[in-house]
Amino acid sequence: MTAAQLAVDYNPSMPRISVLSCFVFGLAFPALSQAPSDLKQSVNAQLPALIETYKDFHRNPELSHHEEHTSAKLAADLRKLGYTVTEHVGVYEDGDKKTPAWGIVAILENGPGPRLLIRSDMDALPVEEKTGVDYASHVMSVNAEGQPSPVMHACGHDIHMTVLLGTAKELVEHKSQWRGTVMLVGQPSEETIDGARAMLADHLYERFGKPDFVVAEHDDPNHATGDISVKGGPLLASSTSIDVVMRGVGTHGSKPEAGKDPILMAAEFVMLAQTIVSRQVDPQQPAVLTVGTIHGGLKRNIISDQVTMGLTLRTYSDKVRDQIIAAVRKTAEGVAVAYGISADRMPVVTVSKTEITPATINDVVFAERVRKSAVAALGSEHVKAAEPVMGSEDVGQFSLNGTIPTVMFRLGASDPQKLADSQTTGKPLPGLHSGLFAPVYEPTLRTGVISMTAVAMDVLK
Repeated sequence: MTAAQLAVDYNPSMPRISVLSCFVFGLAFPALSQAPSDLKQSVNAQLPALIETYKDFHRNPELSHHEEHTSAKLAADLRKLGYTVTEHVGVYEDGDKKTPAWGIVAILENGPGPRLLIRSDMDALPVEEKTGVDYASHVMSVNAEGQPSPVMHACGHDIHMTVLLGTAKELVEHKSQWRGTVMLVGQPSEETIDGARAMLADHLYERFGKPDFVVAEHDDPNHATGDISVKGGPLLASSTSIDVVMRGVGTHGSKPEAGKDPILMAAEFVMLAQTIVSRQVDPQQPAVLTVGTIHGGLKRNIISDQVTMGLTLRTYSDKVRDQIIAAVRKTAEGVAVAYGISADRMPVVTVSKTEITPATINDVVFAERVRKSAVAALGSEHVKAAEPVMGSEDVGQFSLNGTIPTVMFRLGASDPQKLADSQTTGKPLPGLHSGLFAPVYEPTLRTGVISMTAVAMDVLK
């Protein structure tokens, strides 16, 4: 599917930007003709300290909802730079239950002008690190299911936090060249896609001011270090977490005829679920349905009475999302009926109210402005066109349904020669969420800080 098709098809109800608003936007905020002349030199000077910061973040990852020490370090470093920092911003809401989050907000005011929110996520993943680097994580924690789990920054949030700190310092160093307010956000629990919602639920904009623009970056092993990529329109799919519980009748493993085997039903459901996208969804509408977890049974010779599966659904269209959720329910119930399950033991399908986020749609006009700023700072040969993918993010929550111009750009993280070899041989490099993912940190950090600072200074010009 082409980017142009996605721009039309992802959600017909999304607001459009008028030609007049684009024209006014362009007149009011012309892009910089060139980046600050000393920016690269300034970034190079702080790079050794940034590398040590990055390695410290990498050695000490924390899972979603548990970013206590990570947020404290980020907050302390921003305070040293002169920012006014507020910690413990965010609240997770689950019915009547409210749990505080570890979000931070750092403000730097510099006279009248636009308010720019720059966002970094902070959480890590329940992944065992296998990179072999000397700064590897050896942290063990407990995952959401209460099981012991290794922890690793396998998605590059350590890169993101370090880029945020580097940009924060550059904006202080170049304070005479911009006006307005910088609002730096350290967001918790991006991996469970409920951190942005938690911060907004804690009255983020009422407390700290509503931004005029939101910008973020995400490292990308599919792009070479030294490069960024950006595009307007659809960038990342929506994400919906679904739990399916297949309920049977437990019995001894030697007498399967005396029970109803939920493991067998779950196995059949998994296979049938893979046909929902391929046989029930319009092929021109991108969608992915994955069964990521399955838990059932306690002993080899006991047929259990239920199996729980965790699913993730990715789409660009709300209509397709609802269609697939309905199909998941029908498929689970159909399997149960076929196995003779009684009405009171039908499957339970639960769509999460917290681990859910809409598609990330970059503001078209702002994306072009970001591209021009990056070209001025990096050179046109280092600014590529991004492609929409089926991964998801919750940064779009900060846009308030597209009413605040928001852009996320991708930051190249792979060695250019290894990436070229990979593209030639077809052997993929370790990607995000892999225990082998190891971004080439020095040029990645340098490019991230230069490009983010150039974008910020353009917005605040």
